[in-house]
Amino acid sequence: MTSALPNLLTVLRLIAVPVVVVALLLDGGADGAWRWAALAVFVAAAITDYLDGYLARRWKVVSDFGKLADPIADKALVLASLVTLVVTDGLAWWPVAIIAFREVYVTVGRLLVASDVVIAASRGGKLKTVLQIASVTFALWPHGPAWLDALAWILLLGATAVALVSGIDYGIRIAQARHAHPPQPGDRRLPEPEAGGFPE
Repeated sequence: MTSALPNLLTVLRLIAVPVVVVALLLDGGADGAWRWAALAVFVAAAITDYLDGYLARRWKVVSDFGKLADPIADKALVLASLVTLVVTDGLAWWPVAIIAFREVYVTVGRLLVASDVVIAASRGGKLKTVLQIASVTFALWPHGPAWLDALAWILLLGATAVALVSGIDYGIRIAQARHAHPPQPGDRRLPEPEAGGFPE
């Protein structure tokens, strides 16, 4: 087996990001056909989030492209969807801002120490991803009952809380790694892929 299929799934997830955004903008909060399209594409892309990592590990075809592109695709899909919901649905911006800051901080921090230490994905980070995907899925659901919107908001708050806690944990581990292994010129190793198919 080659890495072609897992990498293709990652690329498709990257392509899904602007598709979801455009569909939501075209719908404009009307809960029409475009909203259903956005939901379908988001859910399909979220499924590939697990599937590409699973296939790459099972077939032992993990590639440098996958290591780099997979977490970027995961974060782009969730963050782009949340930001667009802020615009179209009036979703509160502050949880999205906290999650976005955490993602950038952790990703950059892990890359800074990747040449010497692999900062493994934590359970908290994986829980955050699950909560985010569930929250966005419920928030996208057209003509959903009030309790579904409330559940989406509760899940987003939960994801924000977990993002803060896990972000602090990553920050401590990254600082310890940098202290134990000061950066050396020319280090370029990429982080290992996430276990279980979900990003940190």
